[in-house]
Amino acid sequence: MEIIRLNKMDQLKEVQYLEETVWKEPSIPLHQTFTGLNNGGIILGAYDEDRMIGFLYSFPGFDGKNAYLCSHMLGILPEYRNAGIEKKMKIEQAILAKEMGYEMITWTFDPLQSENAHFNLHKLGAIGTDFKANTYANFNDEFSKSIHSDRIQIMWDIRERCQVKEPVHLDETKILLHMNSDTAPVITENYYQHYHKQNDVWFVAIPADYQAIKQRDSALANNWREATKTILKRIFDDGYQANDFIITGYDYNLYVFTK
Repeated sequence: MEIIRLNKMDQLKEVQYLEETVWKEPSIPLHQTFTGLNNGGIILGAYDEDRMIGFLYSFPGFDGKNAYLCSHMLGILPEYRNAGIEKKMKIEQAILAKEMGYEMITWTFDPLQSENAHFNLHKLGAIGTDFKANTYANFNDEFSKSIHSDRIQIMWDIRERCQVKEPVHLDETKILLHMNSDTAPVITENYYQHYHKQNDVWFVAIPADYQAIKQRDSALANNWREATKTILKRIFDDGYQANDFIITGYDYNLYVFTK
């Protein structure tokens, strides 16, 4: 397995093919990716011998004060997922970005995807800083058909990347959203009666496998979308950040929110 920085048009055509294979949607135009990589962007390809099996596309951003790298797409062929390639690509991206003078990498992800939440918050040590409701309107790609595209904004300080997170003690009285025996979302009494802005930590449950729920019960999937929207919008507005993510071994996993 080899991860390299891409800089040739033929390599970007491989990215297009891979993007269409993964998302089942038209790819980003070549002129856009080529311009991005020649103006502060980073595009990586992961190869198994001479076959591209993954890519990562990022371009520069600016908020009026600081420049940062926007990590827009990371796609891996299905048969190569869960093999640690995603983390290797993100680490390589961070190394190159730091060499170029960046201090921060940002991206968004679906808050109901446990695997992505655990990867971003726990494995990489990044922070979820904001909630964005229906960011891209209604997607129609392989992963998001007919579901609102809510997102959590990730900020990854690459000066301190992959810091080990301290173990968090789970306090049941601090869970704001939970899962019942029917795998449905339940906004808890903790939220209605005990939630306040001064608490140090709160926990929010999401399904361990949201994609499976979407495939078998679209109404239940939308219930989870609406319940998480309610909780996440308020908790981010109140100054909390998604600081970690706990894999429980049950049908649900848990966000850890701290001030």
